[in-house]
Amino acid sequence: MKHKAIDKWIAGFLKQQPPRAKSIVMTVFGDAIAPRGGAVWLGSLIALMDALKINDRLVRTSVFRLTEESWLHANRSGRRSQYSLTSQGAKRFARAHQRVYAPASSAWNGRWIFVIAPPALSSSSDRNQLKKELLWEGFGLIAPGVFVHPGSKEAAVSEILQRTGNADHVFVSAATSLSDITSRPLTDLLTHCWQLEGVIKGYADFVKRFAPLLSLLQEESDLTDQQAFVIRTLLIHAFRRVQLHDPQLPAELLRADWAGATAYDVCKSIYQIITPQADAYVALTLATEQDVVLPIAKEFVQRFNTEKYN
Repeated sequence: MKHKAIDKWIAGFLKQQPPRAKSIVMTVFGDAIAPRGGAVWLGSLIALMDALKINDRLVRTSVFRLTEESWLHANRSGRRSQYSLTSQGAKRFARAHQRVYAPASSAWNGRWIFVIAPPALSSSSDRNQLKKELLWEGFGLIAPGVFVHPGSKEAAVSEILQRTGNADHVFVSAATSLSDITSRPLTDLLTHCWQLEGVIKGYADFVKRFAPLLSLLQEESDLTDQQAFVIRTLLIHAFRRVQLHDPQLPAELLRADWAGATAYDVCKSIYQIITPQADAYVALTLATEQDVVLPIAKEFVQRFNTEKYN
């Protein structure tokens, strides 16, 4: 009767932590649609979201807002609508993909990246957008207009500056501590720029919620393809919500018992168990409105494969 146990777990999750429609539509796009070309007919998306107890009205409202925010582009064919990722949306999903599915980096060369945005060189709206993007990427704020992060963030910073139009308005540099000068070490910036207590609690809550599910899935089960899709979506949705607040500092700078590592392992284990069935459900649903369902793109096939990111 594990089938019923899975249904009970799903019902309990949706009751205690009901996801917002727009947010979970983004999760489905990132985890299920982007790997297959980034486009979906509205009817197929409504069918996928129905499995998550999100009604068609909320789906239509969500995709409308995501289109207004330049995440999605709408294409009409008669009375039907197809939604696809914009080039800007695709780039942002690519960054999120690396953030969610890749393990934390353990290698760090001691370099810090600084981004400096003087008020005189840009408008307040440009600076606010830049601040929002850099904080999401895990940068810490040292002082107004001065951001810092340890590790390799060059590609992310370059993409953010180009997309937000701030490339000519900021200064970007790398730095290391000078051992021959008496001063506070740069590592002291950890407590100054990042409050990790909430992140630690978020990861602990994630493990508390999903570890029992992992134990259930590791036993023989008559899990359906739809259940696999629902669980995978809720799994990534919950994990992504915690990671939005995780600056993803190098493992070398974190505690040995960093809660994020345990949460990642739980998420990875569940994901790998249910993904074949979840992918089958997505493909079958998409096939109801399109003759050819694209295979999962190569860069998405080995999600949570540690070797892929080394």
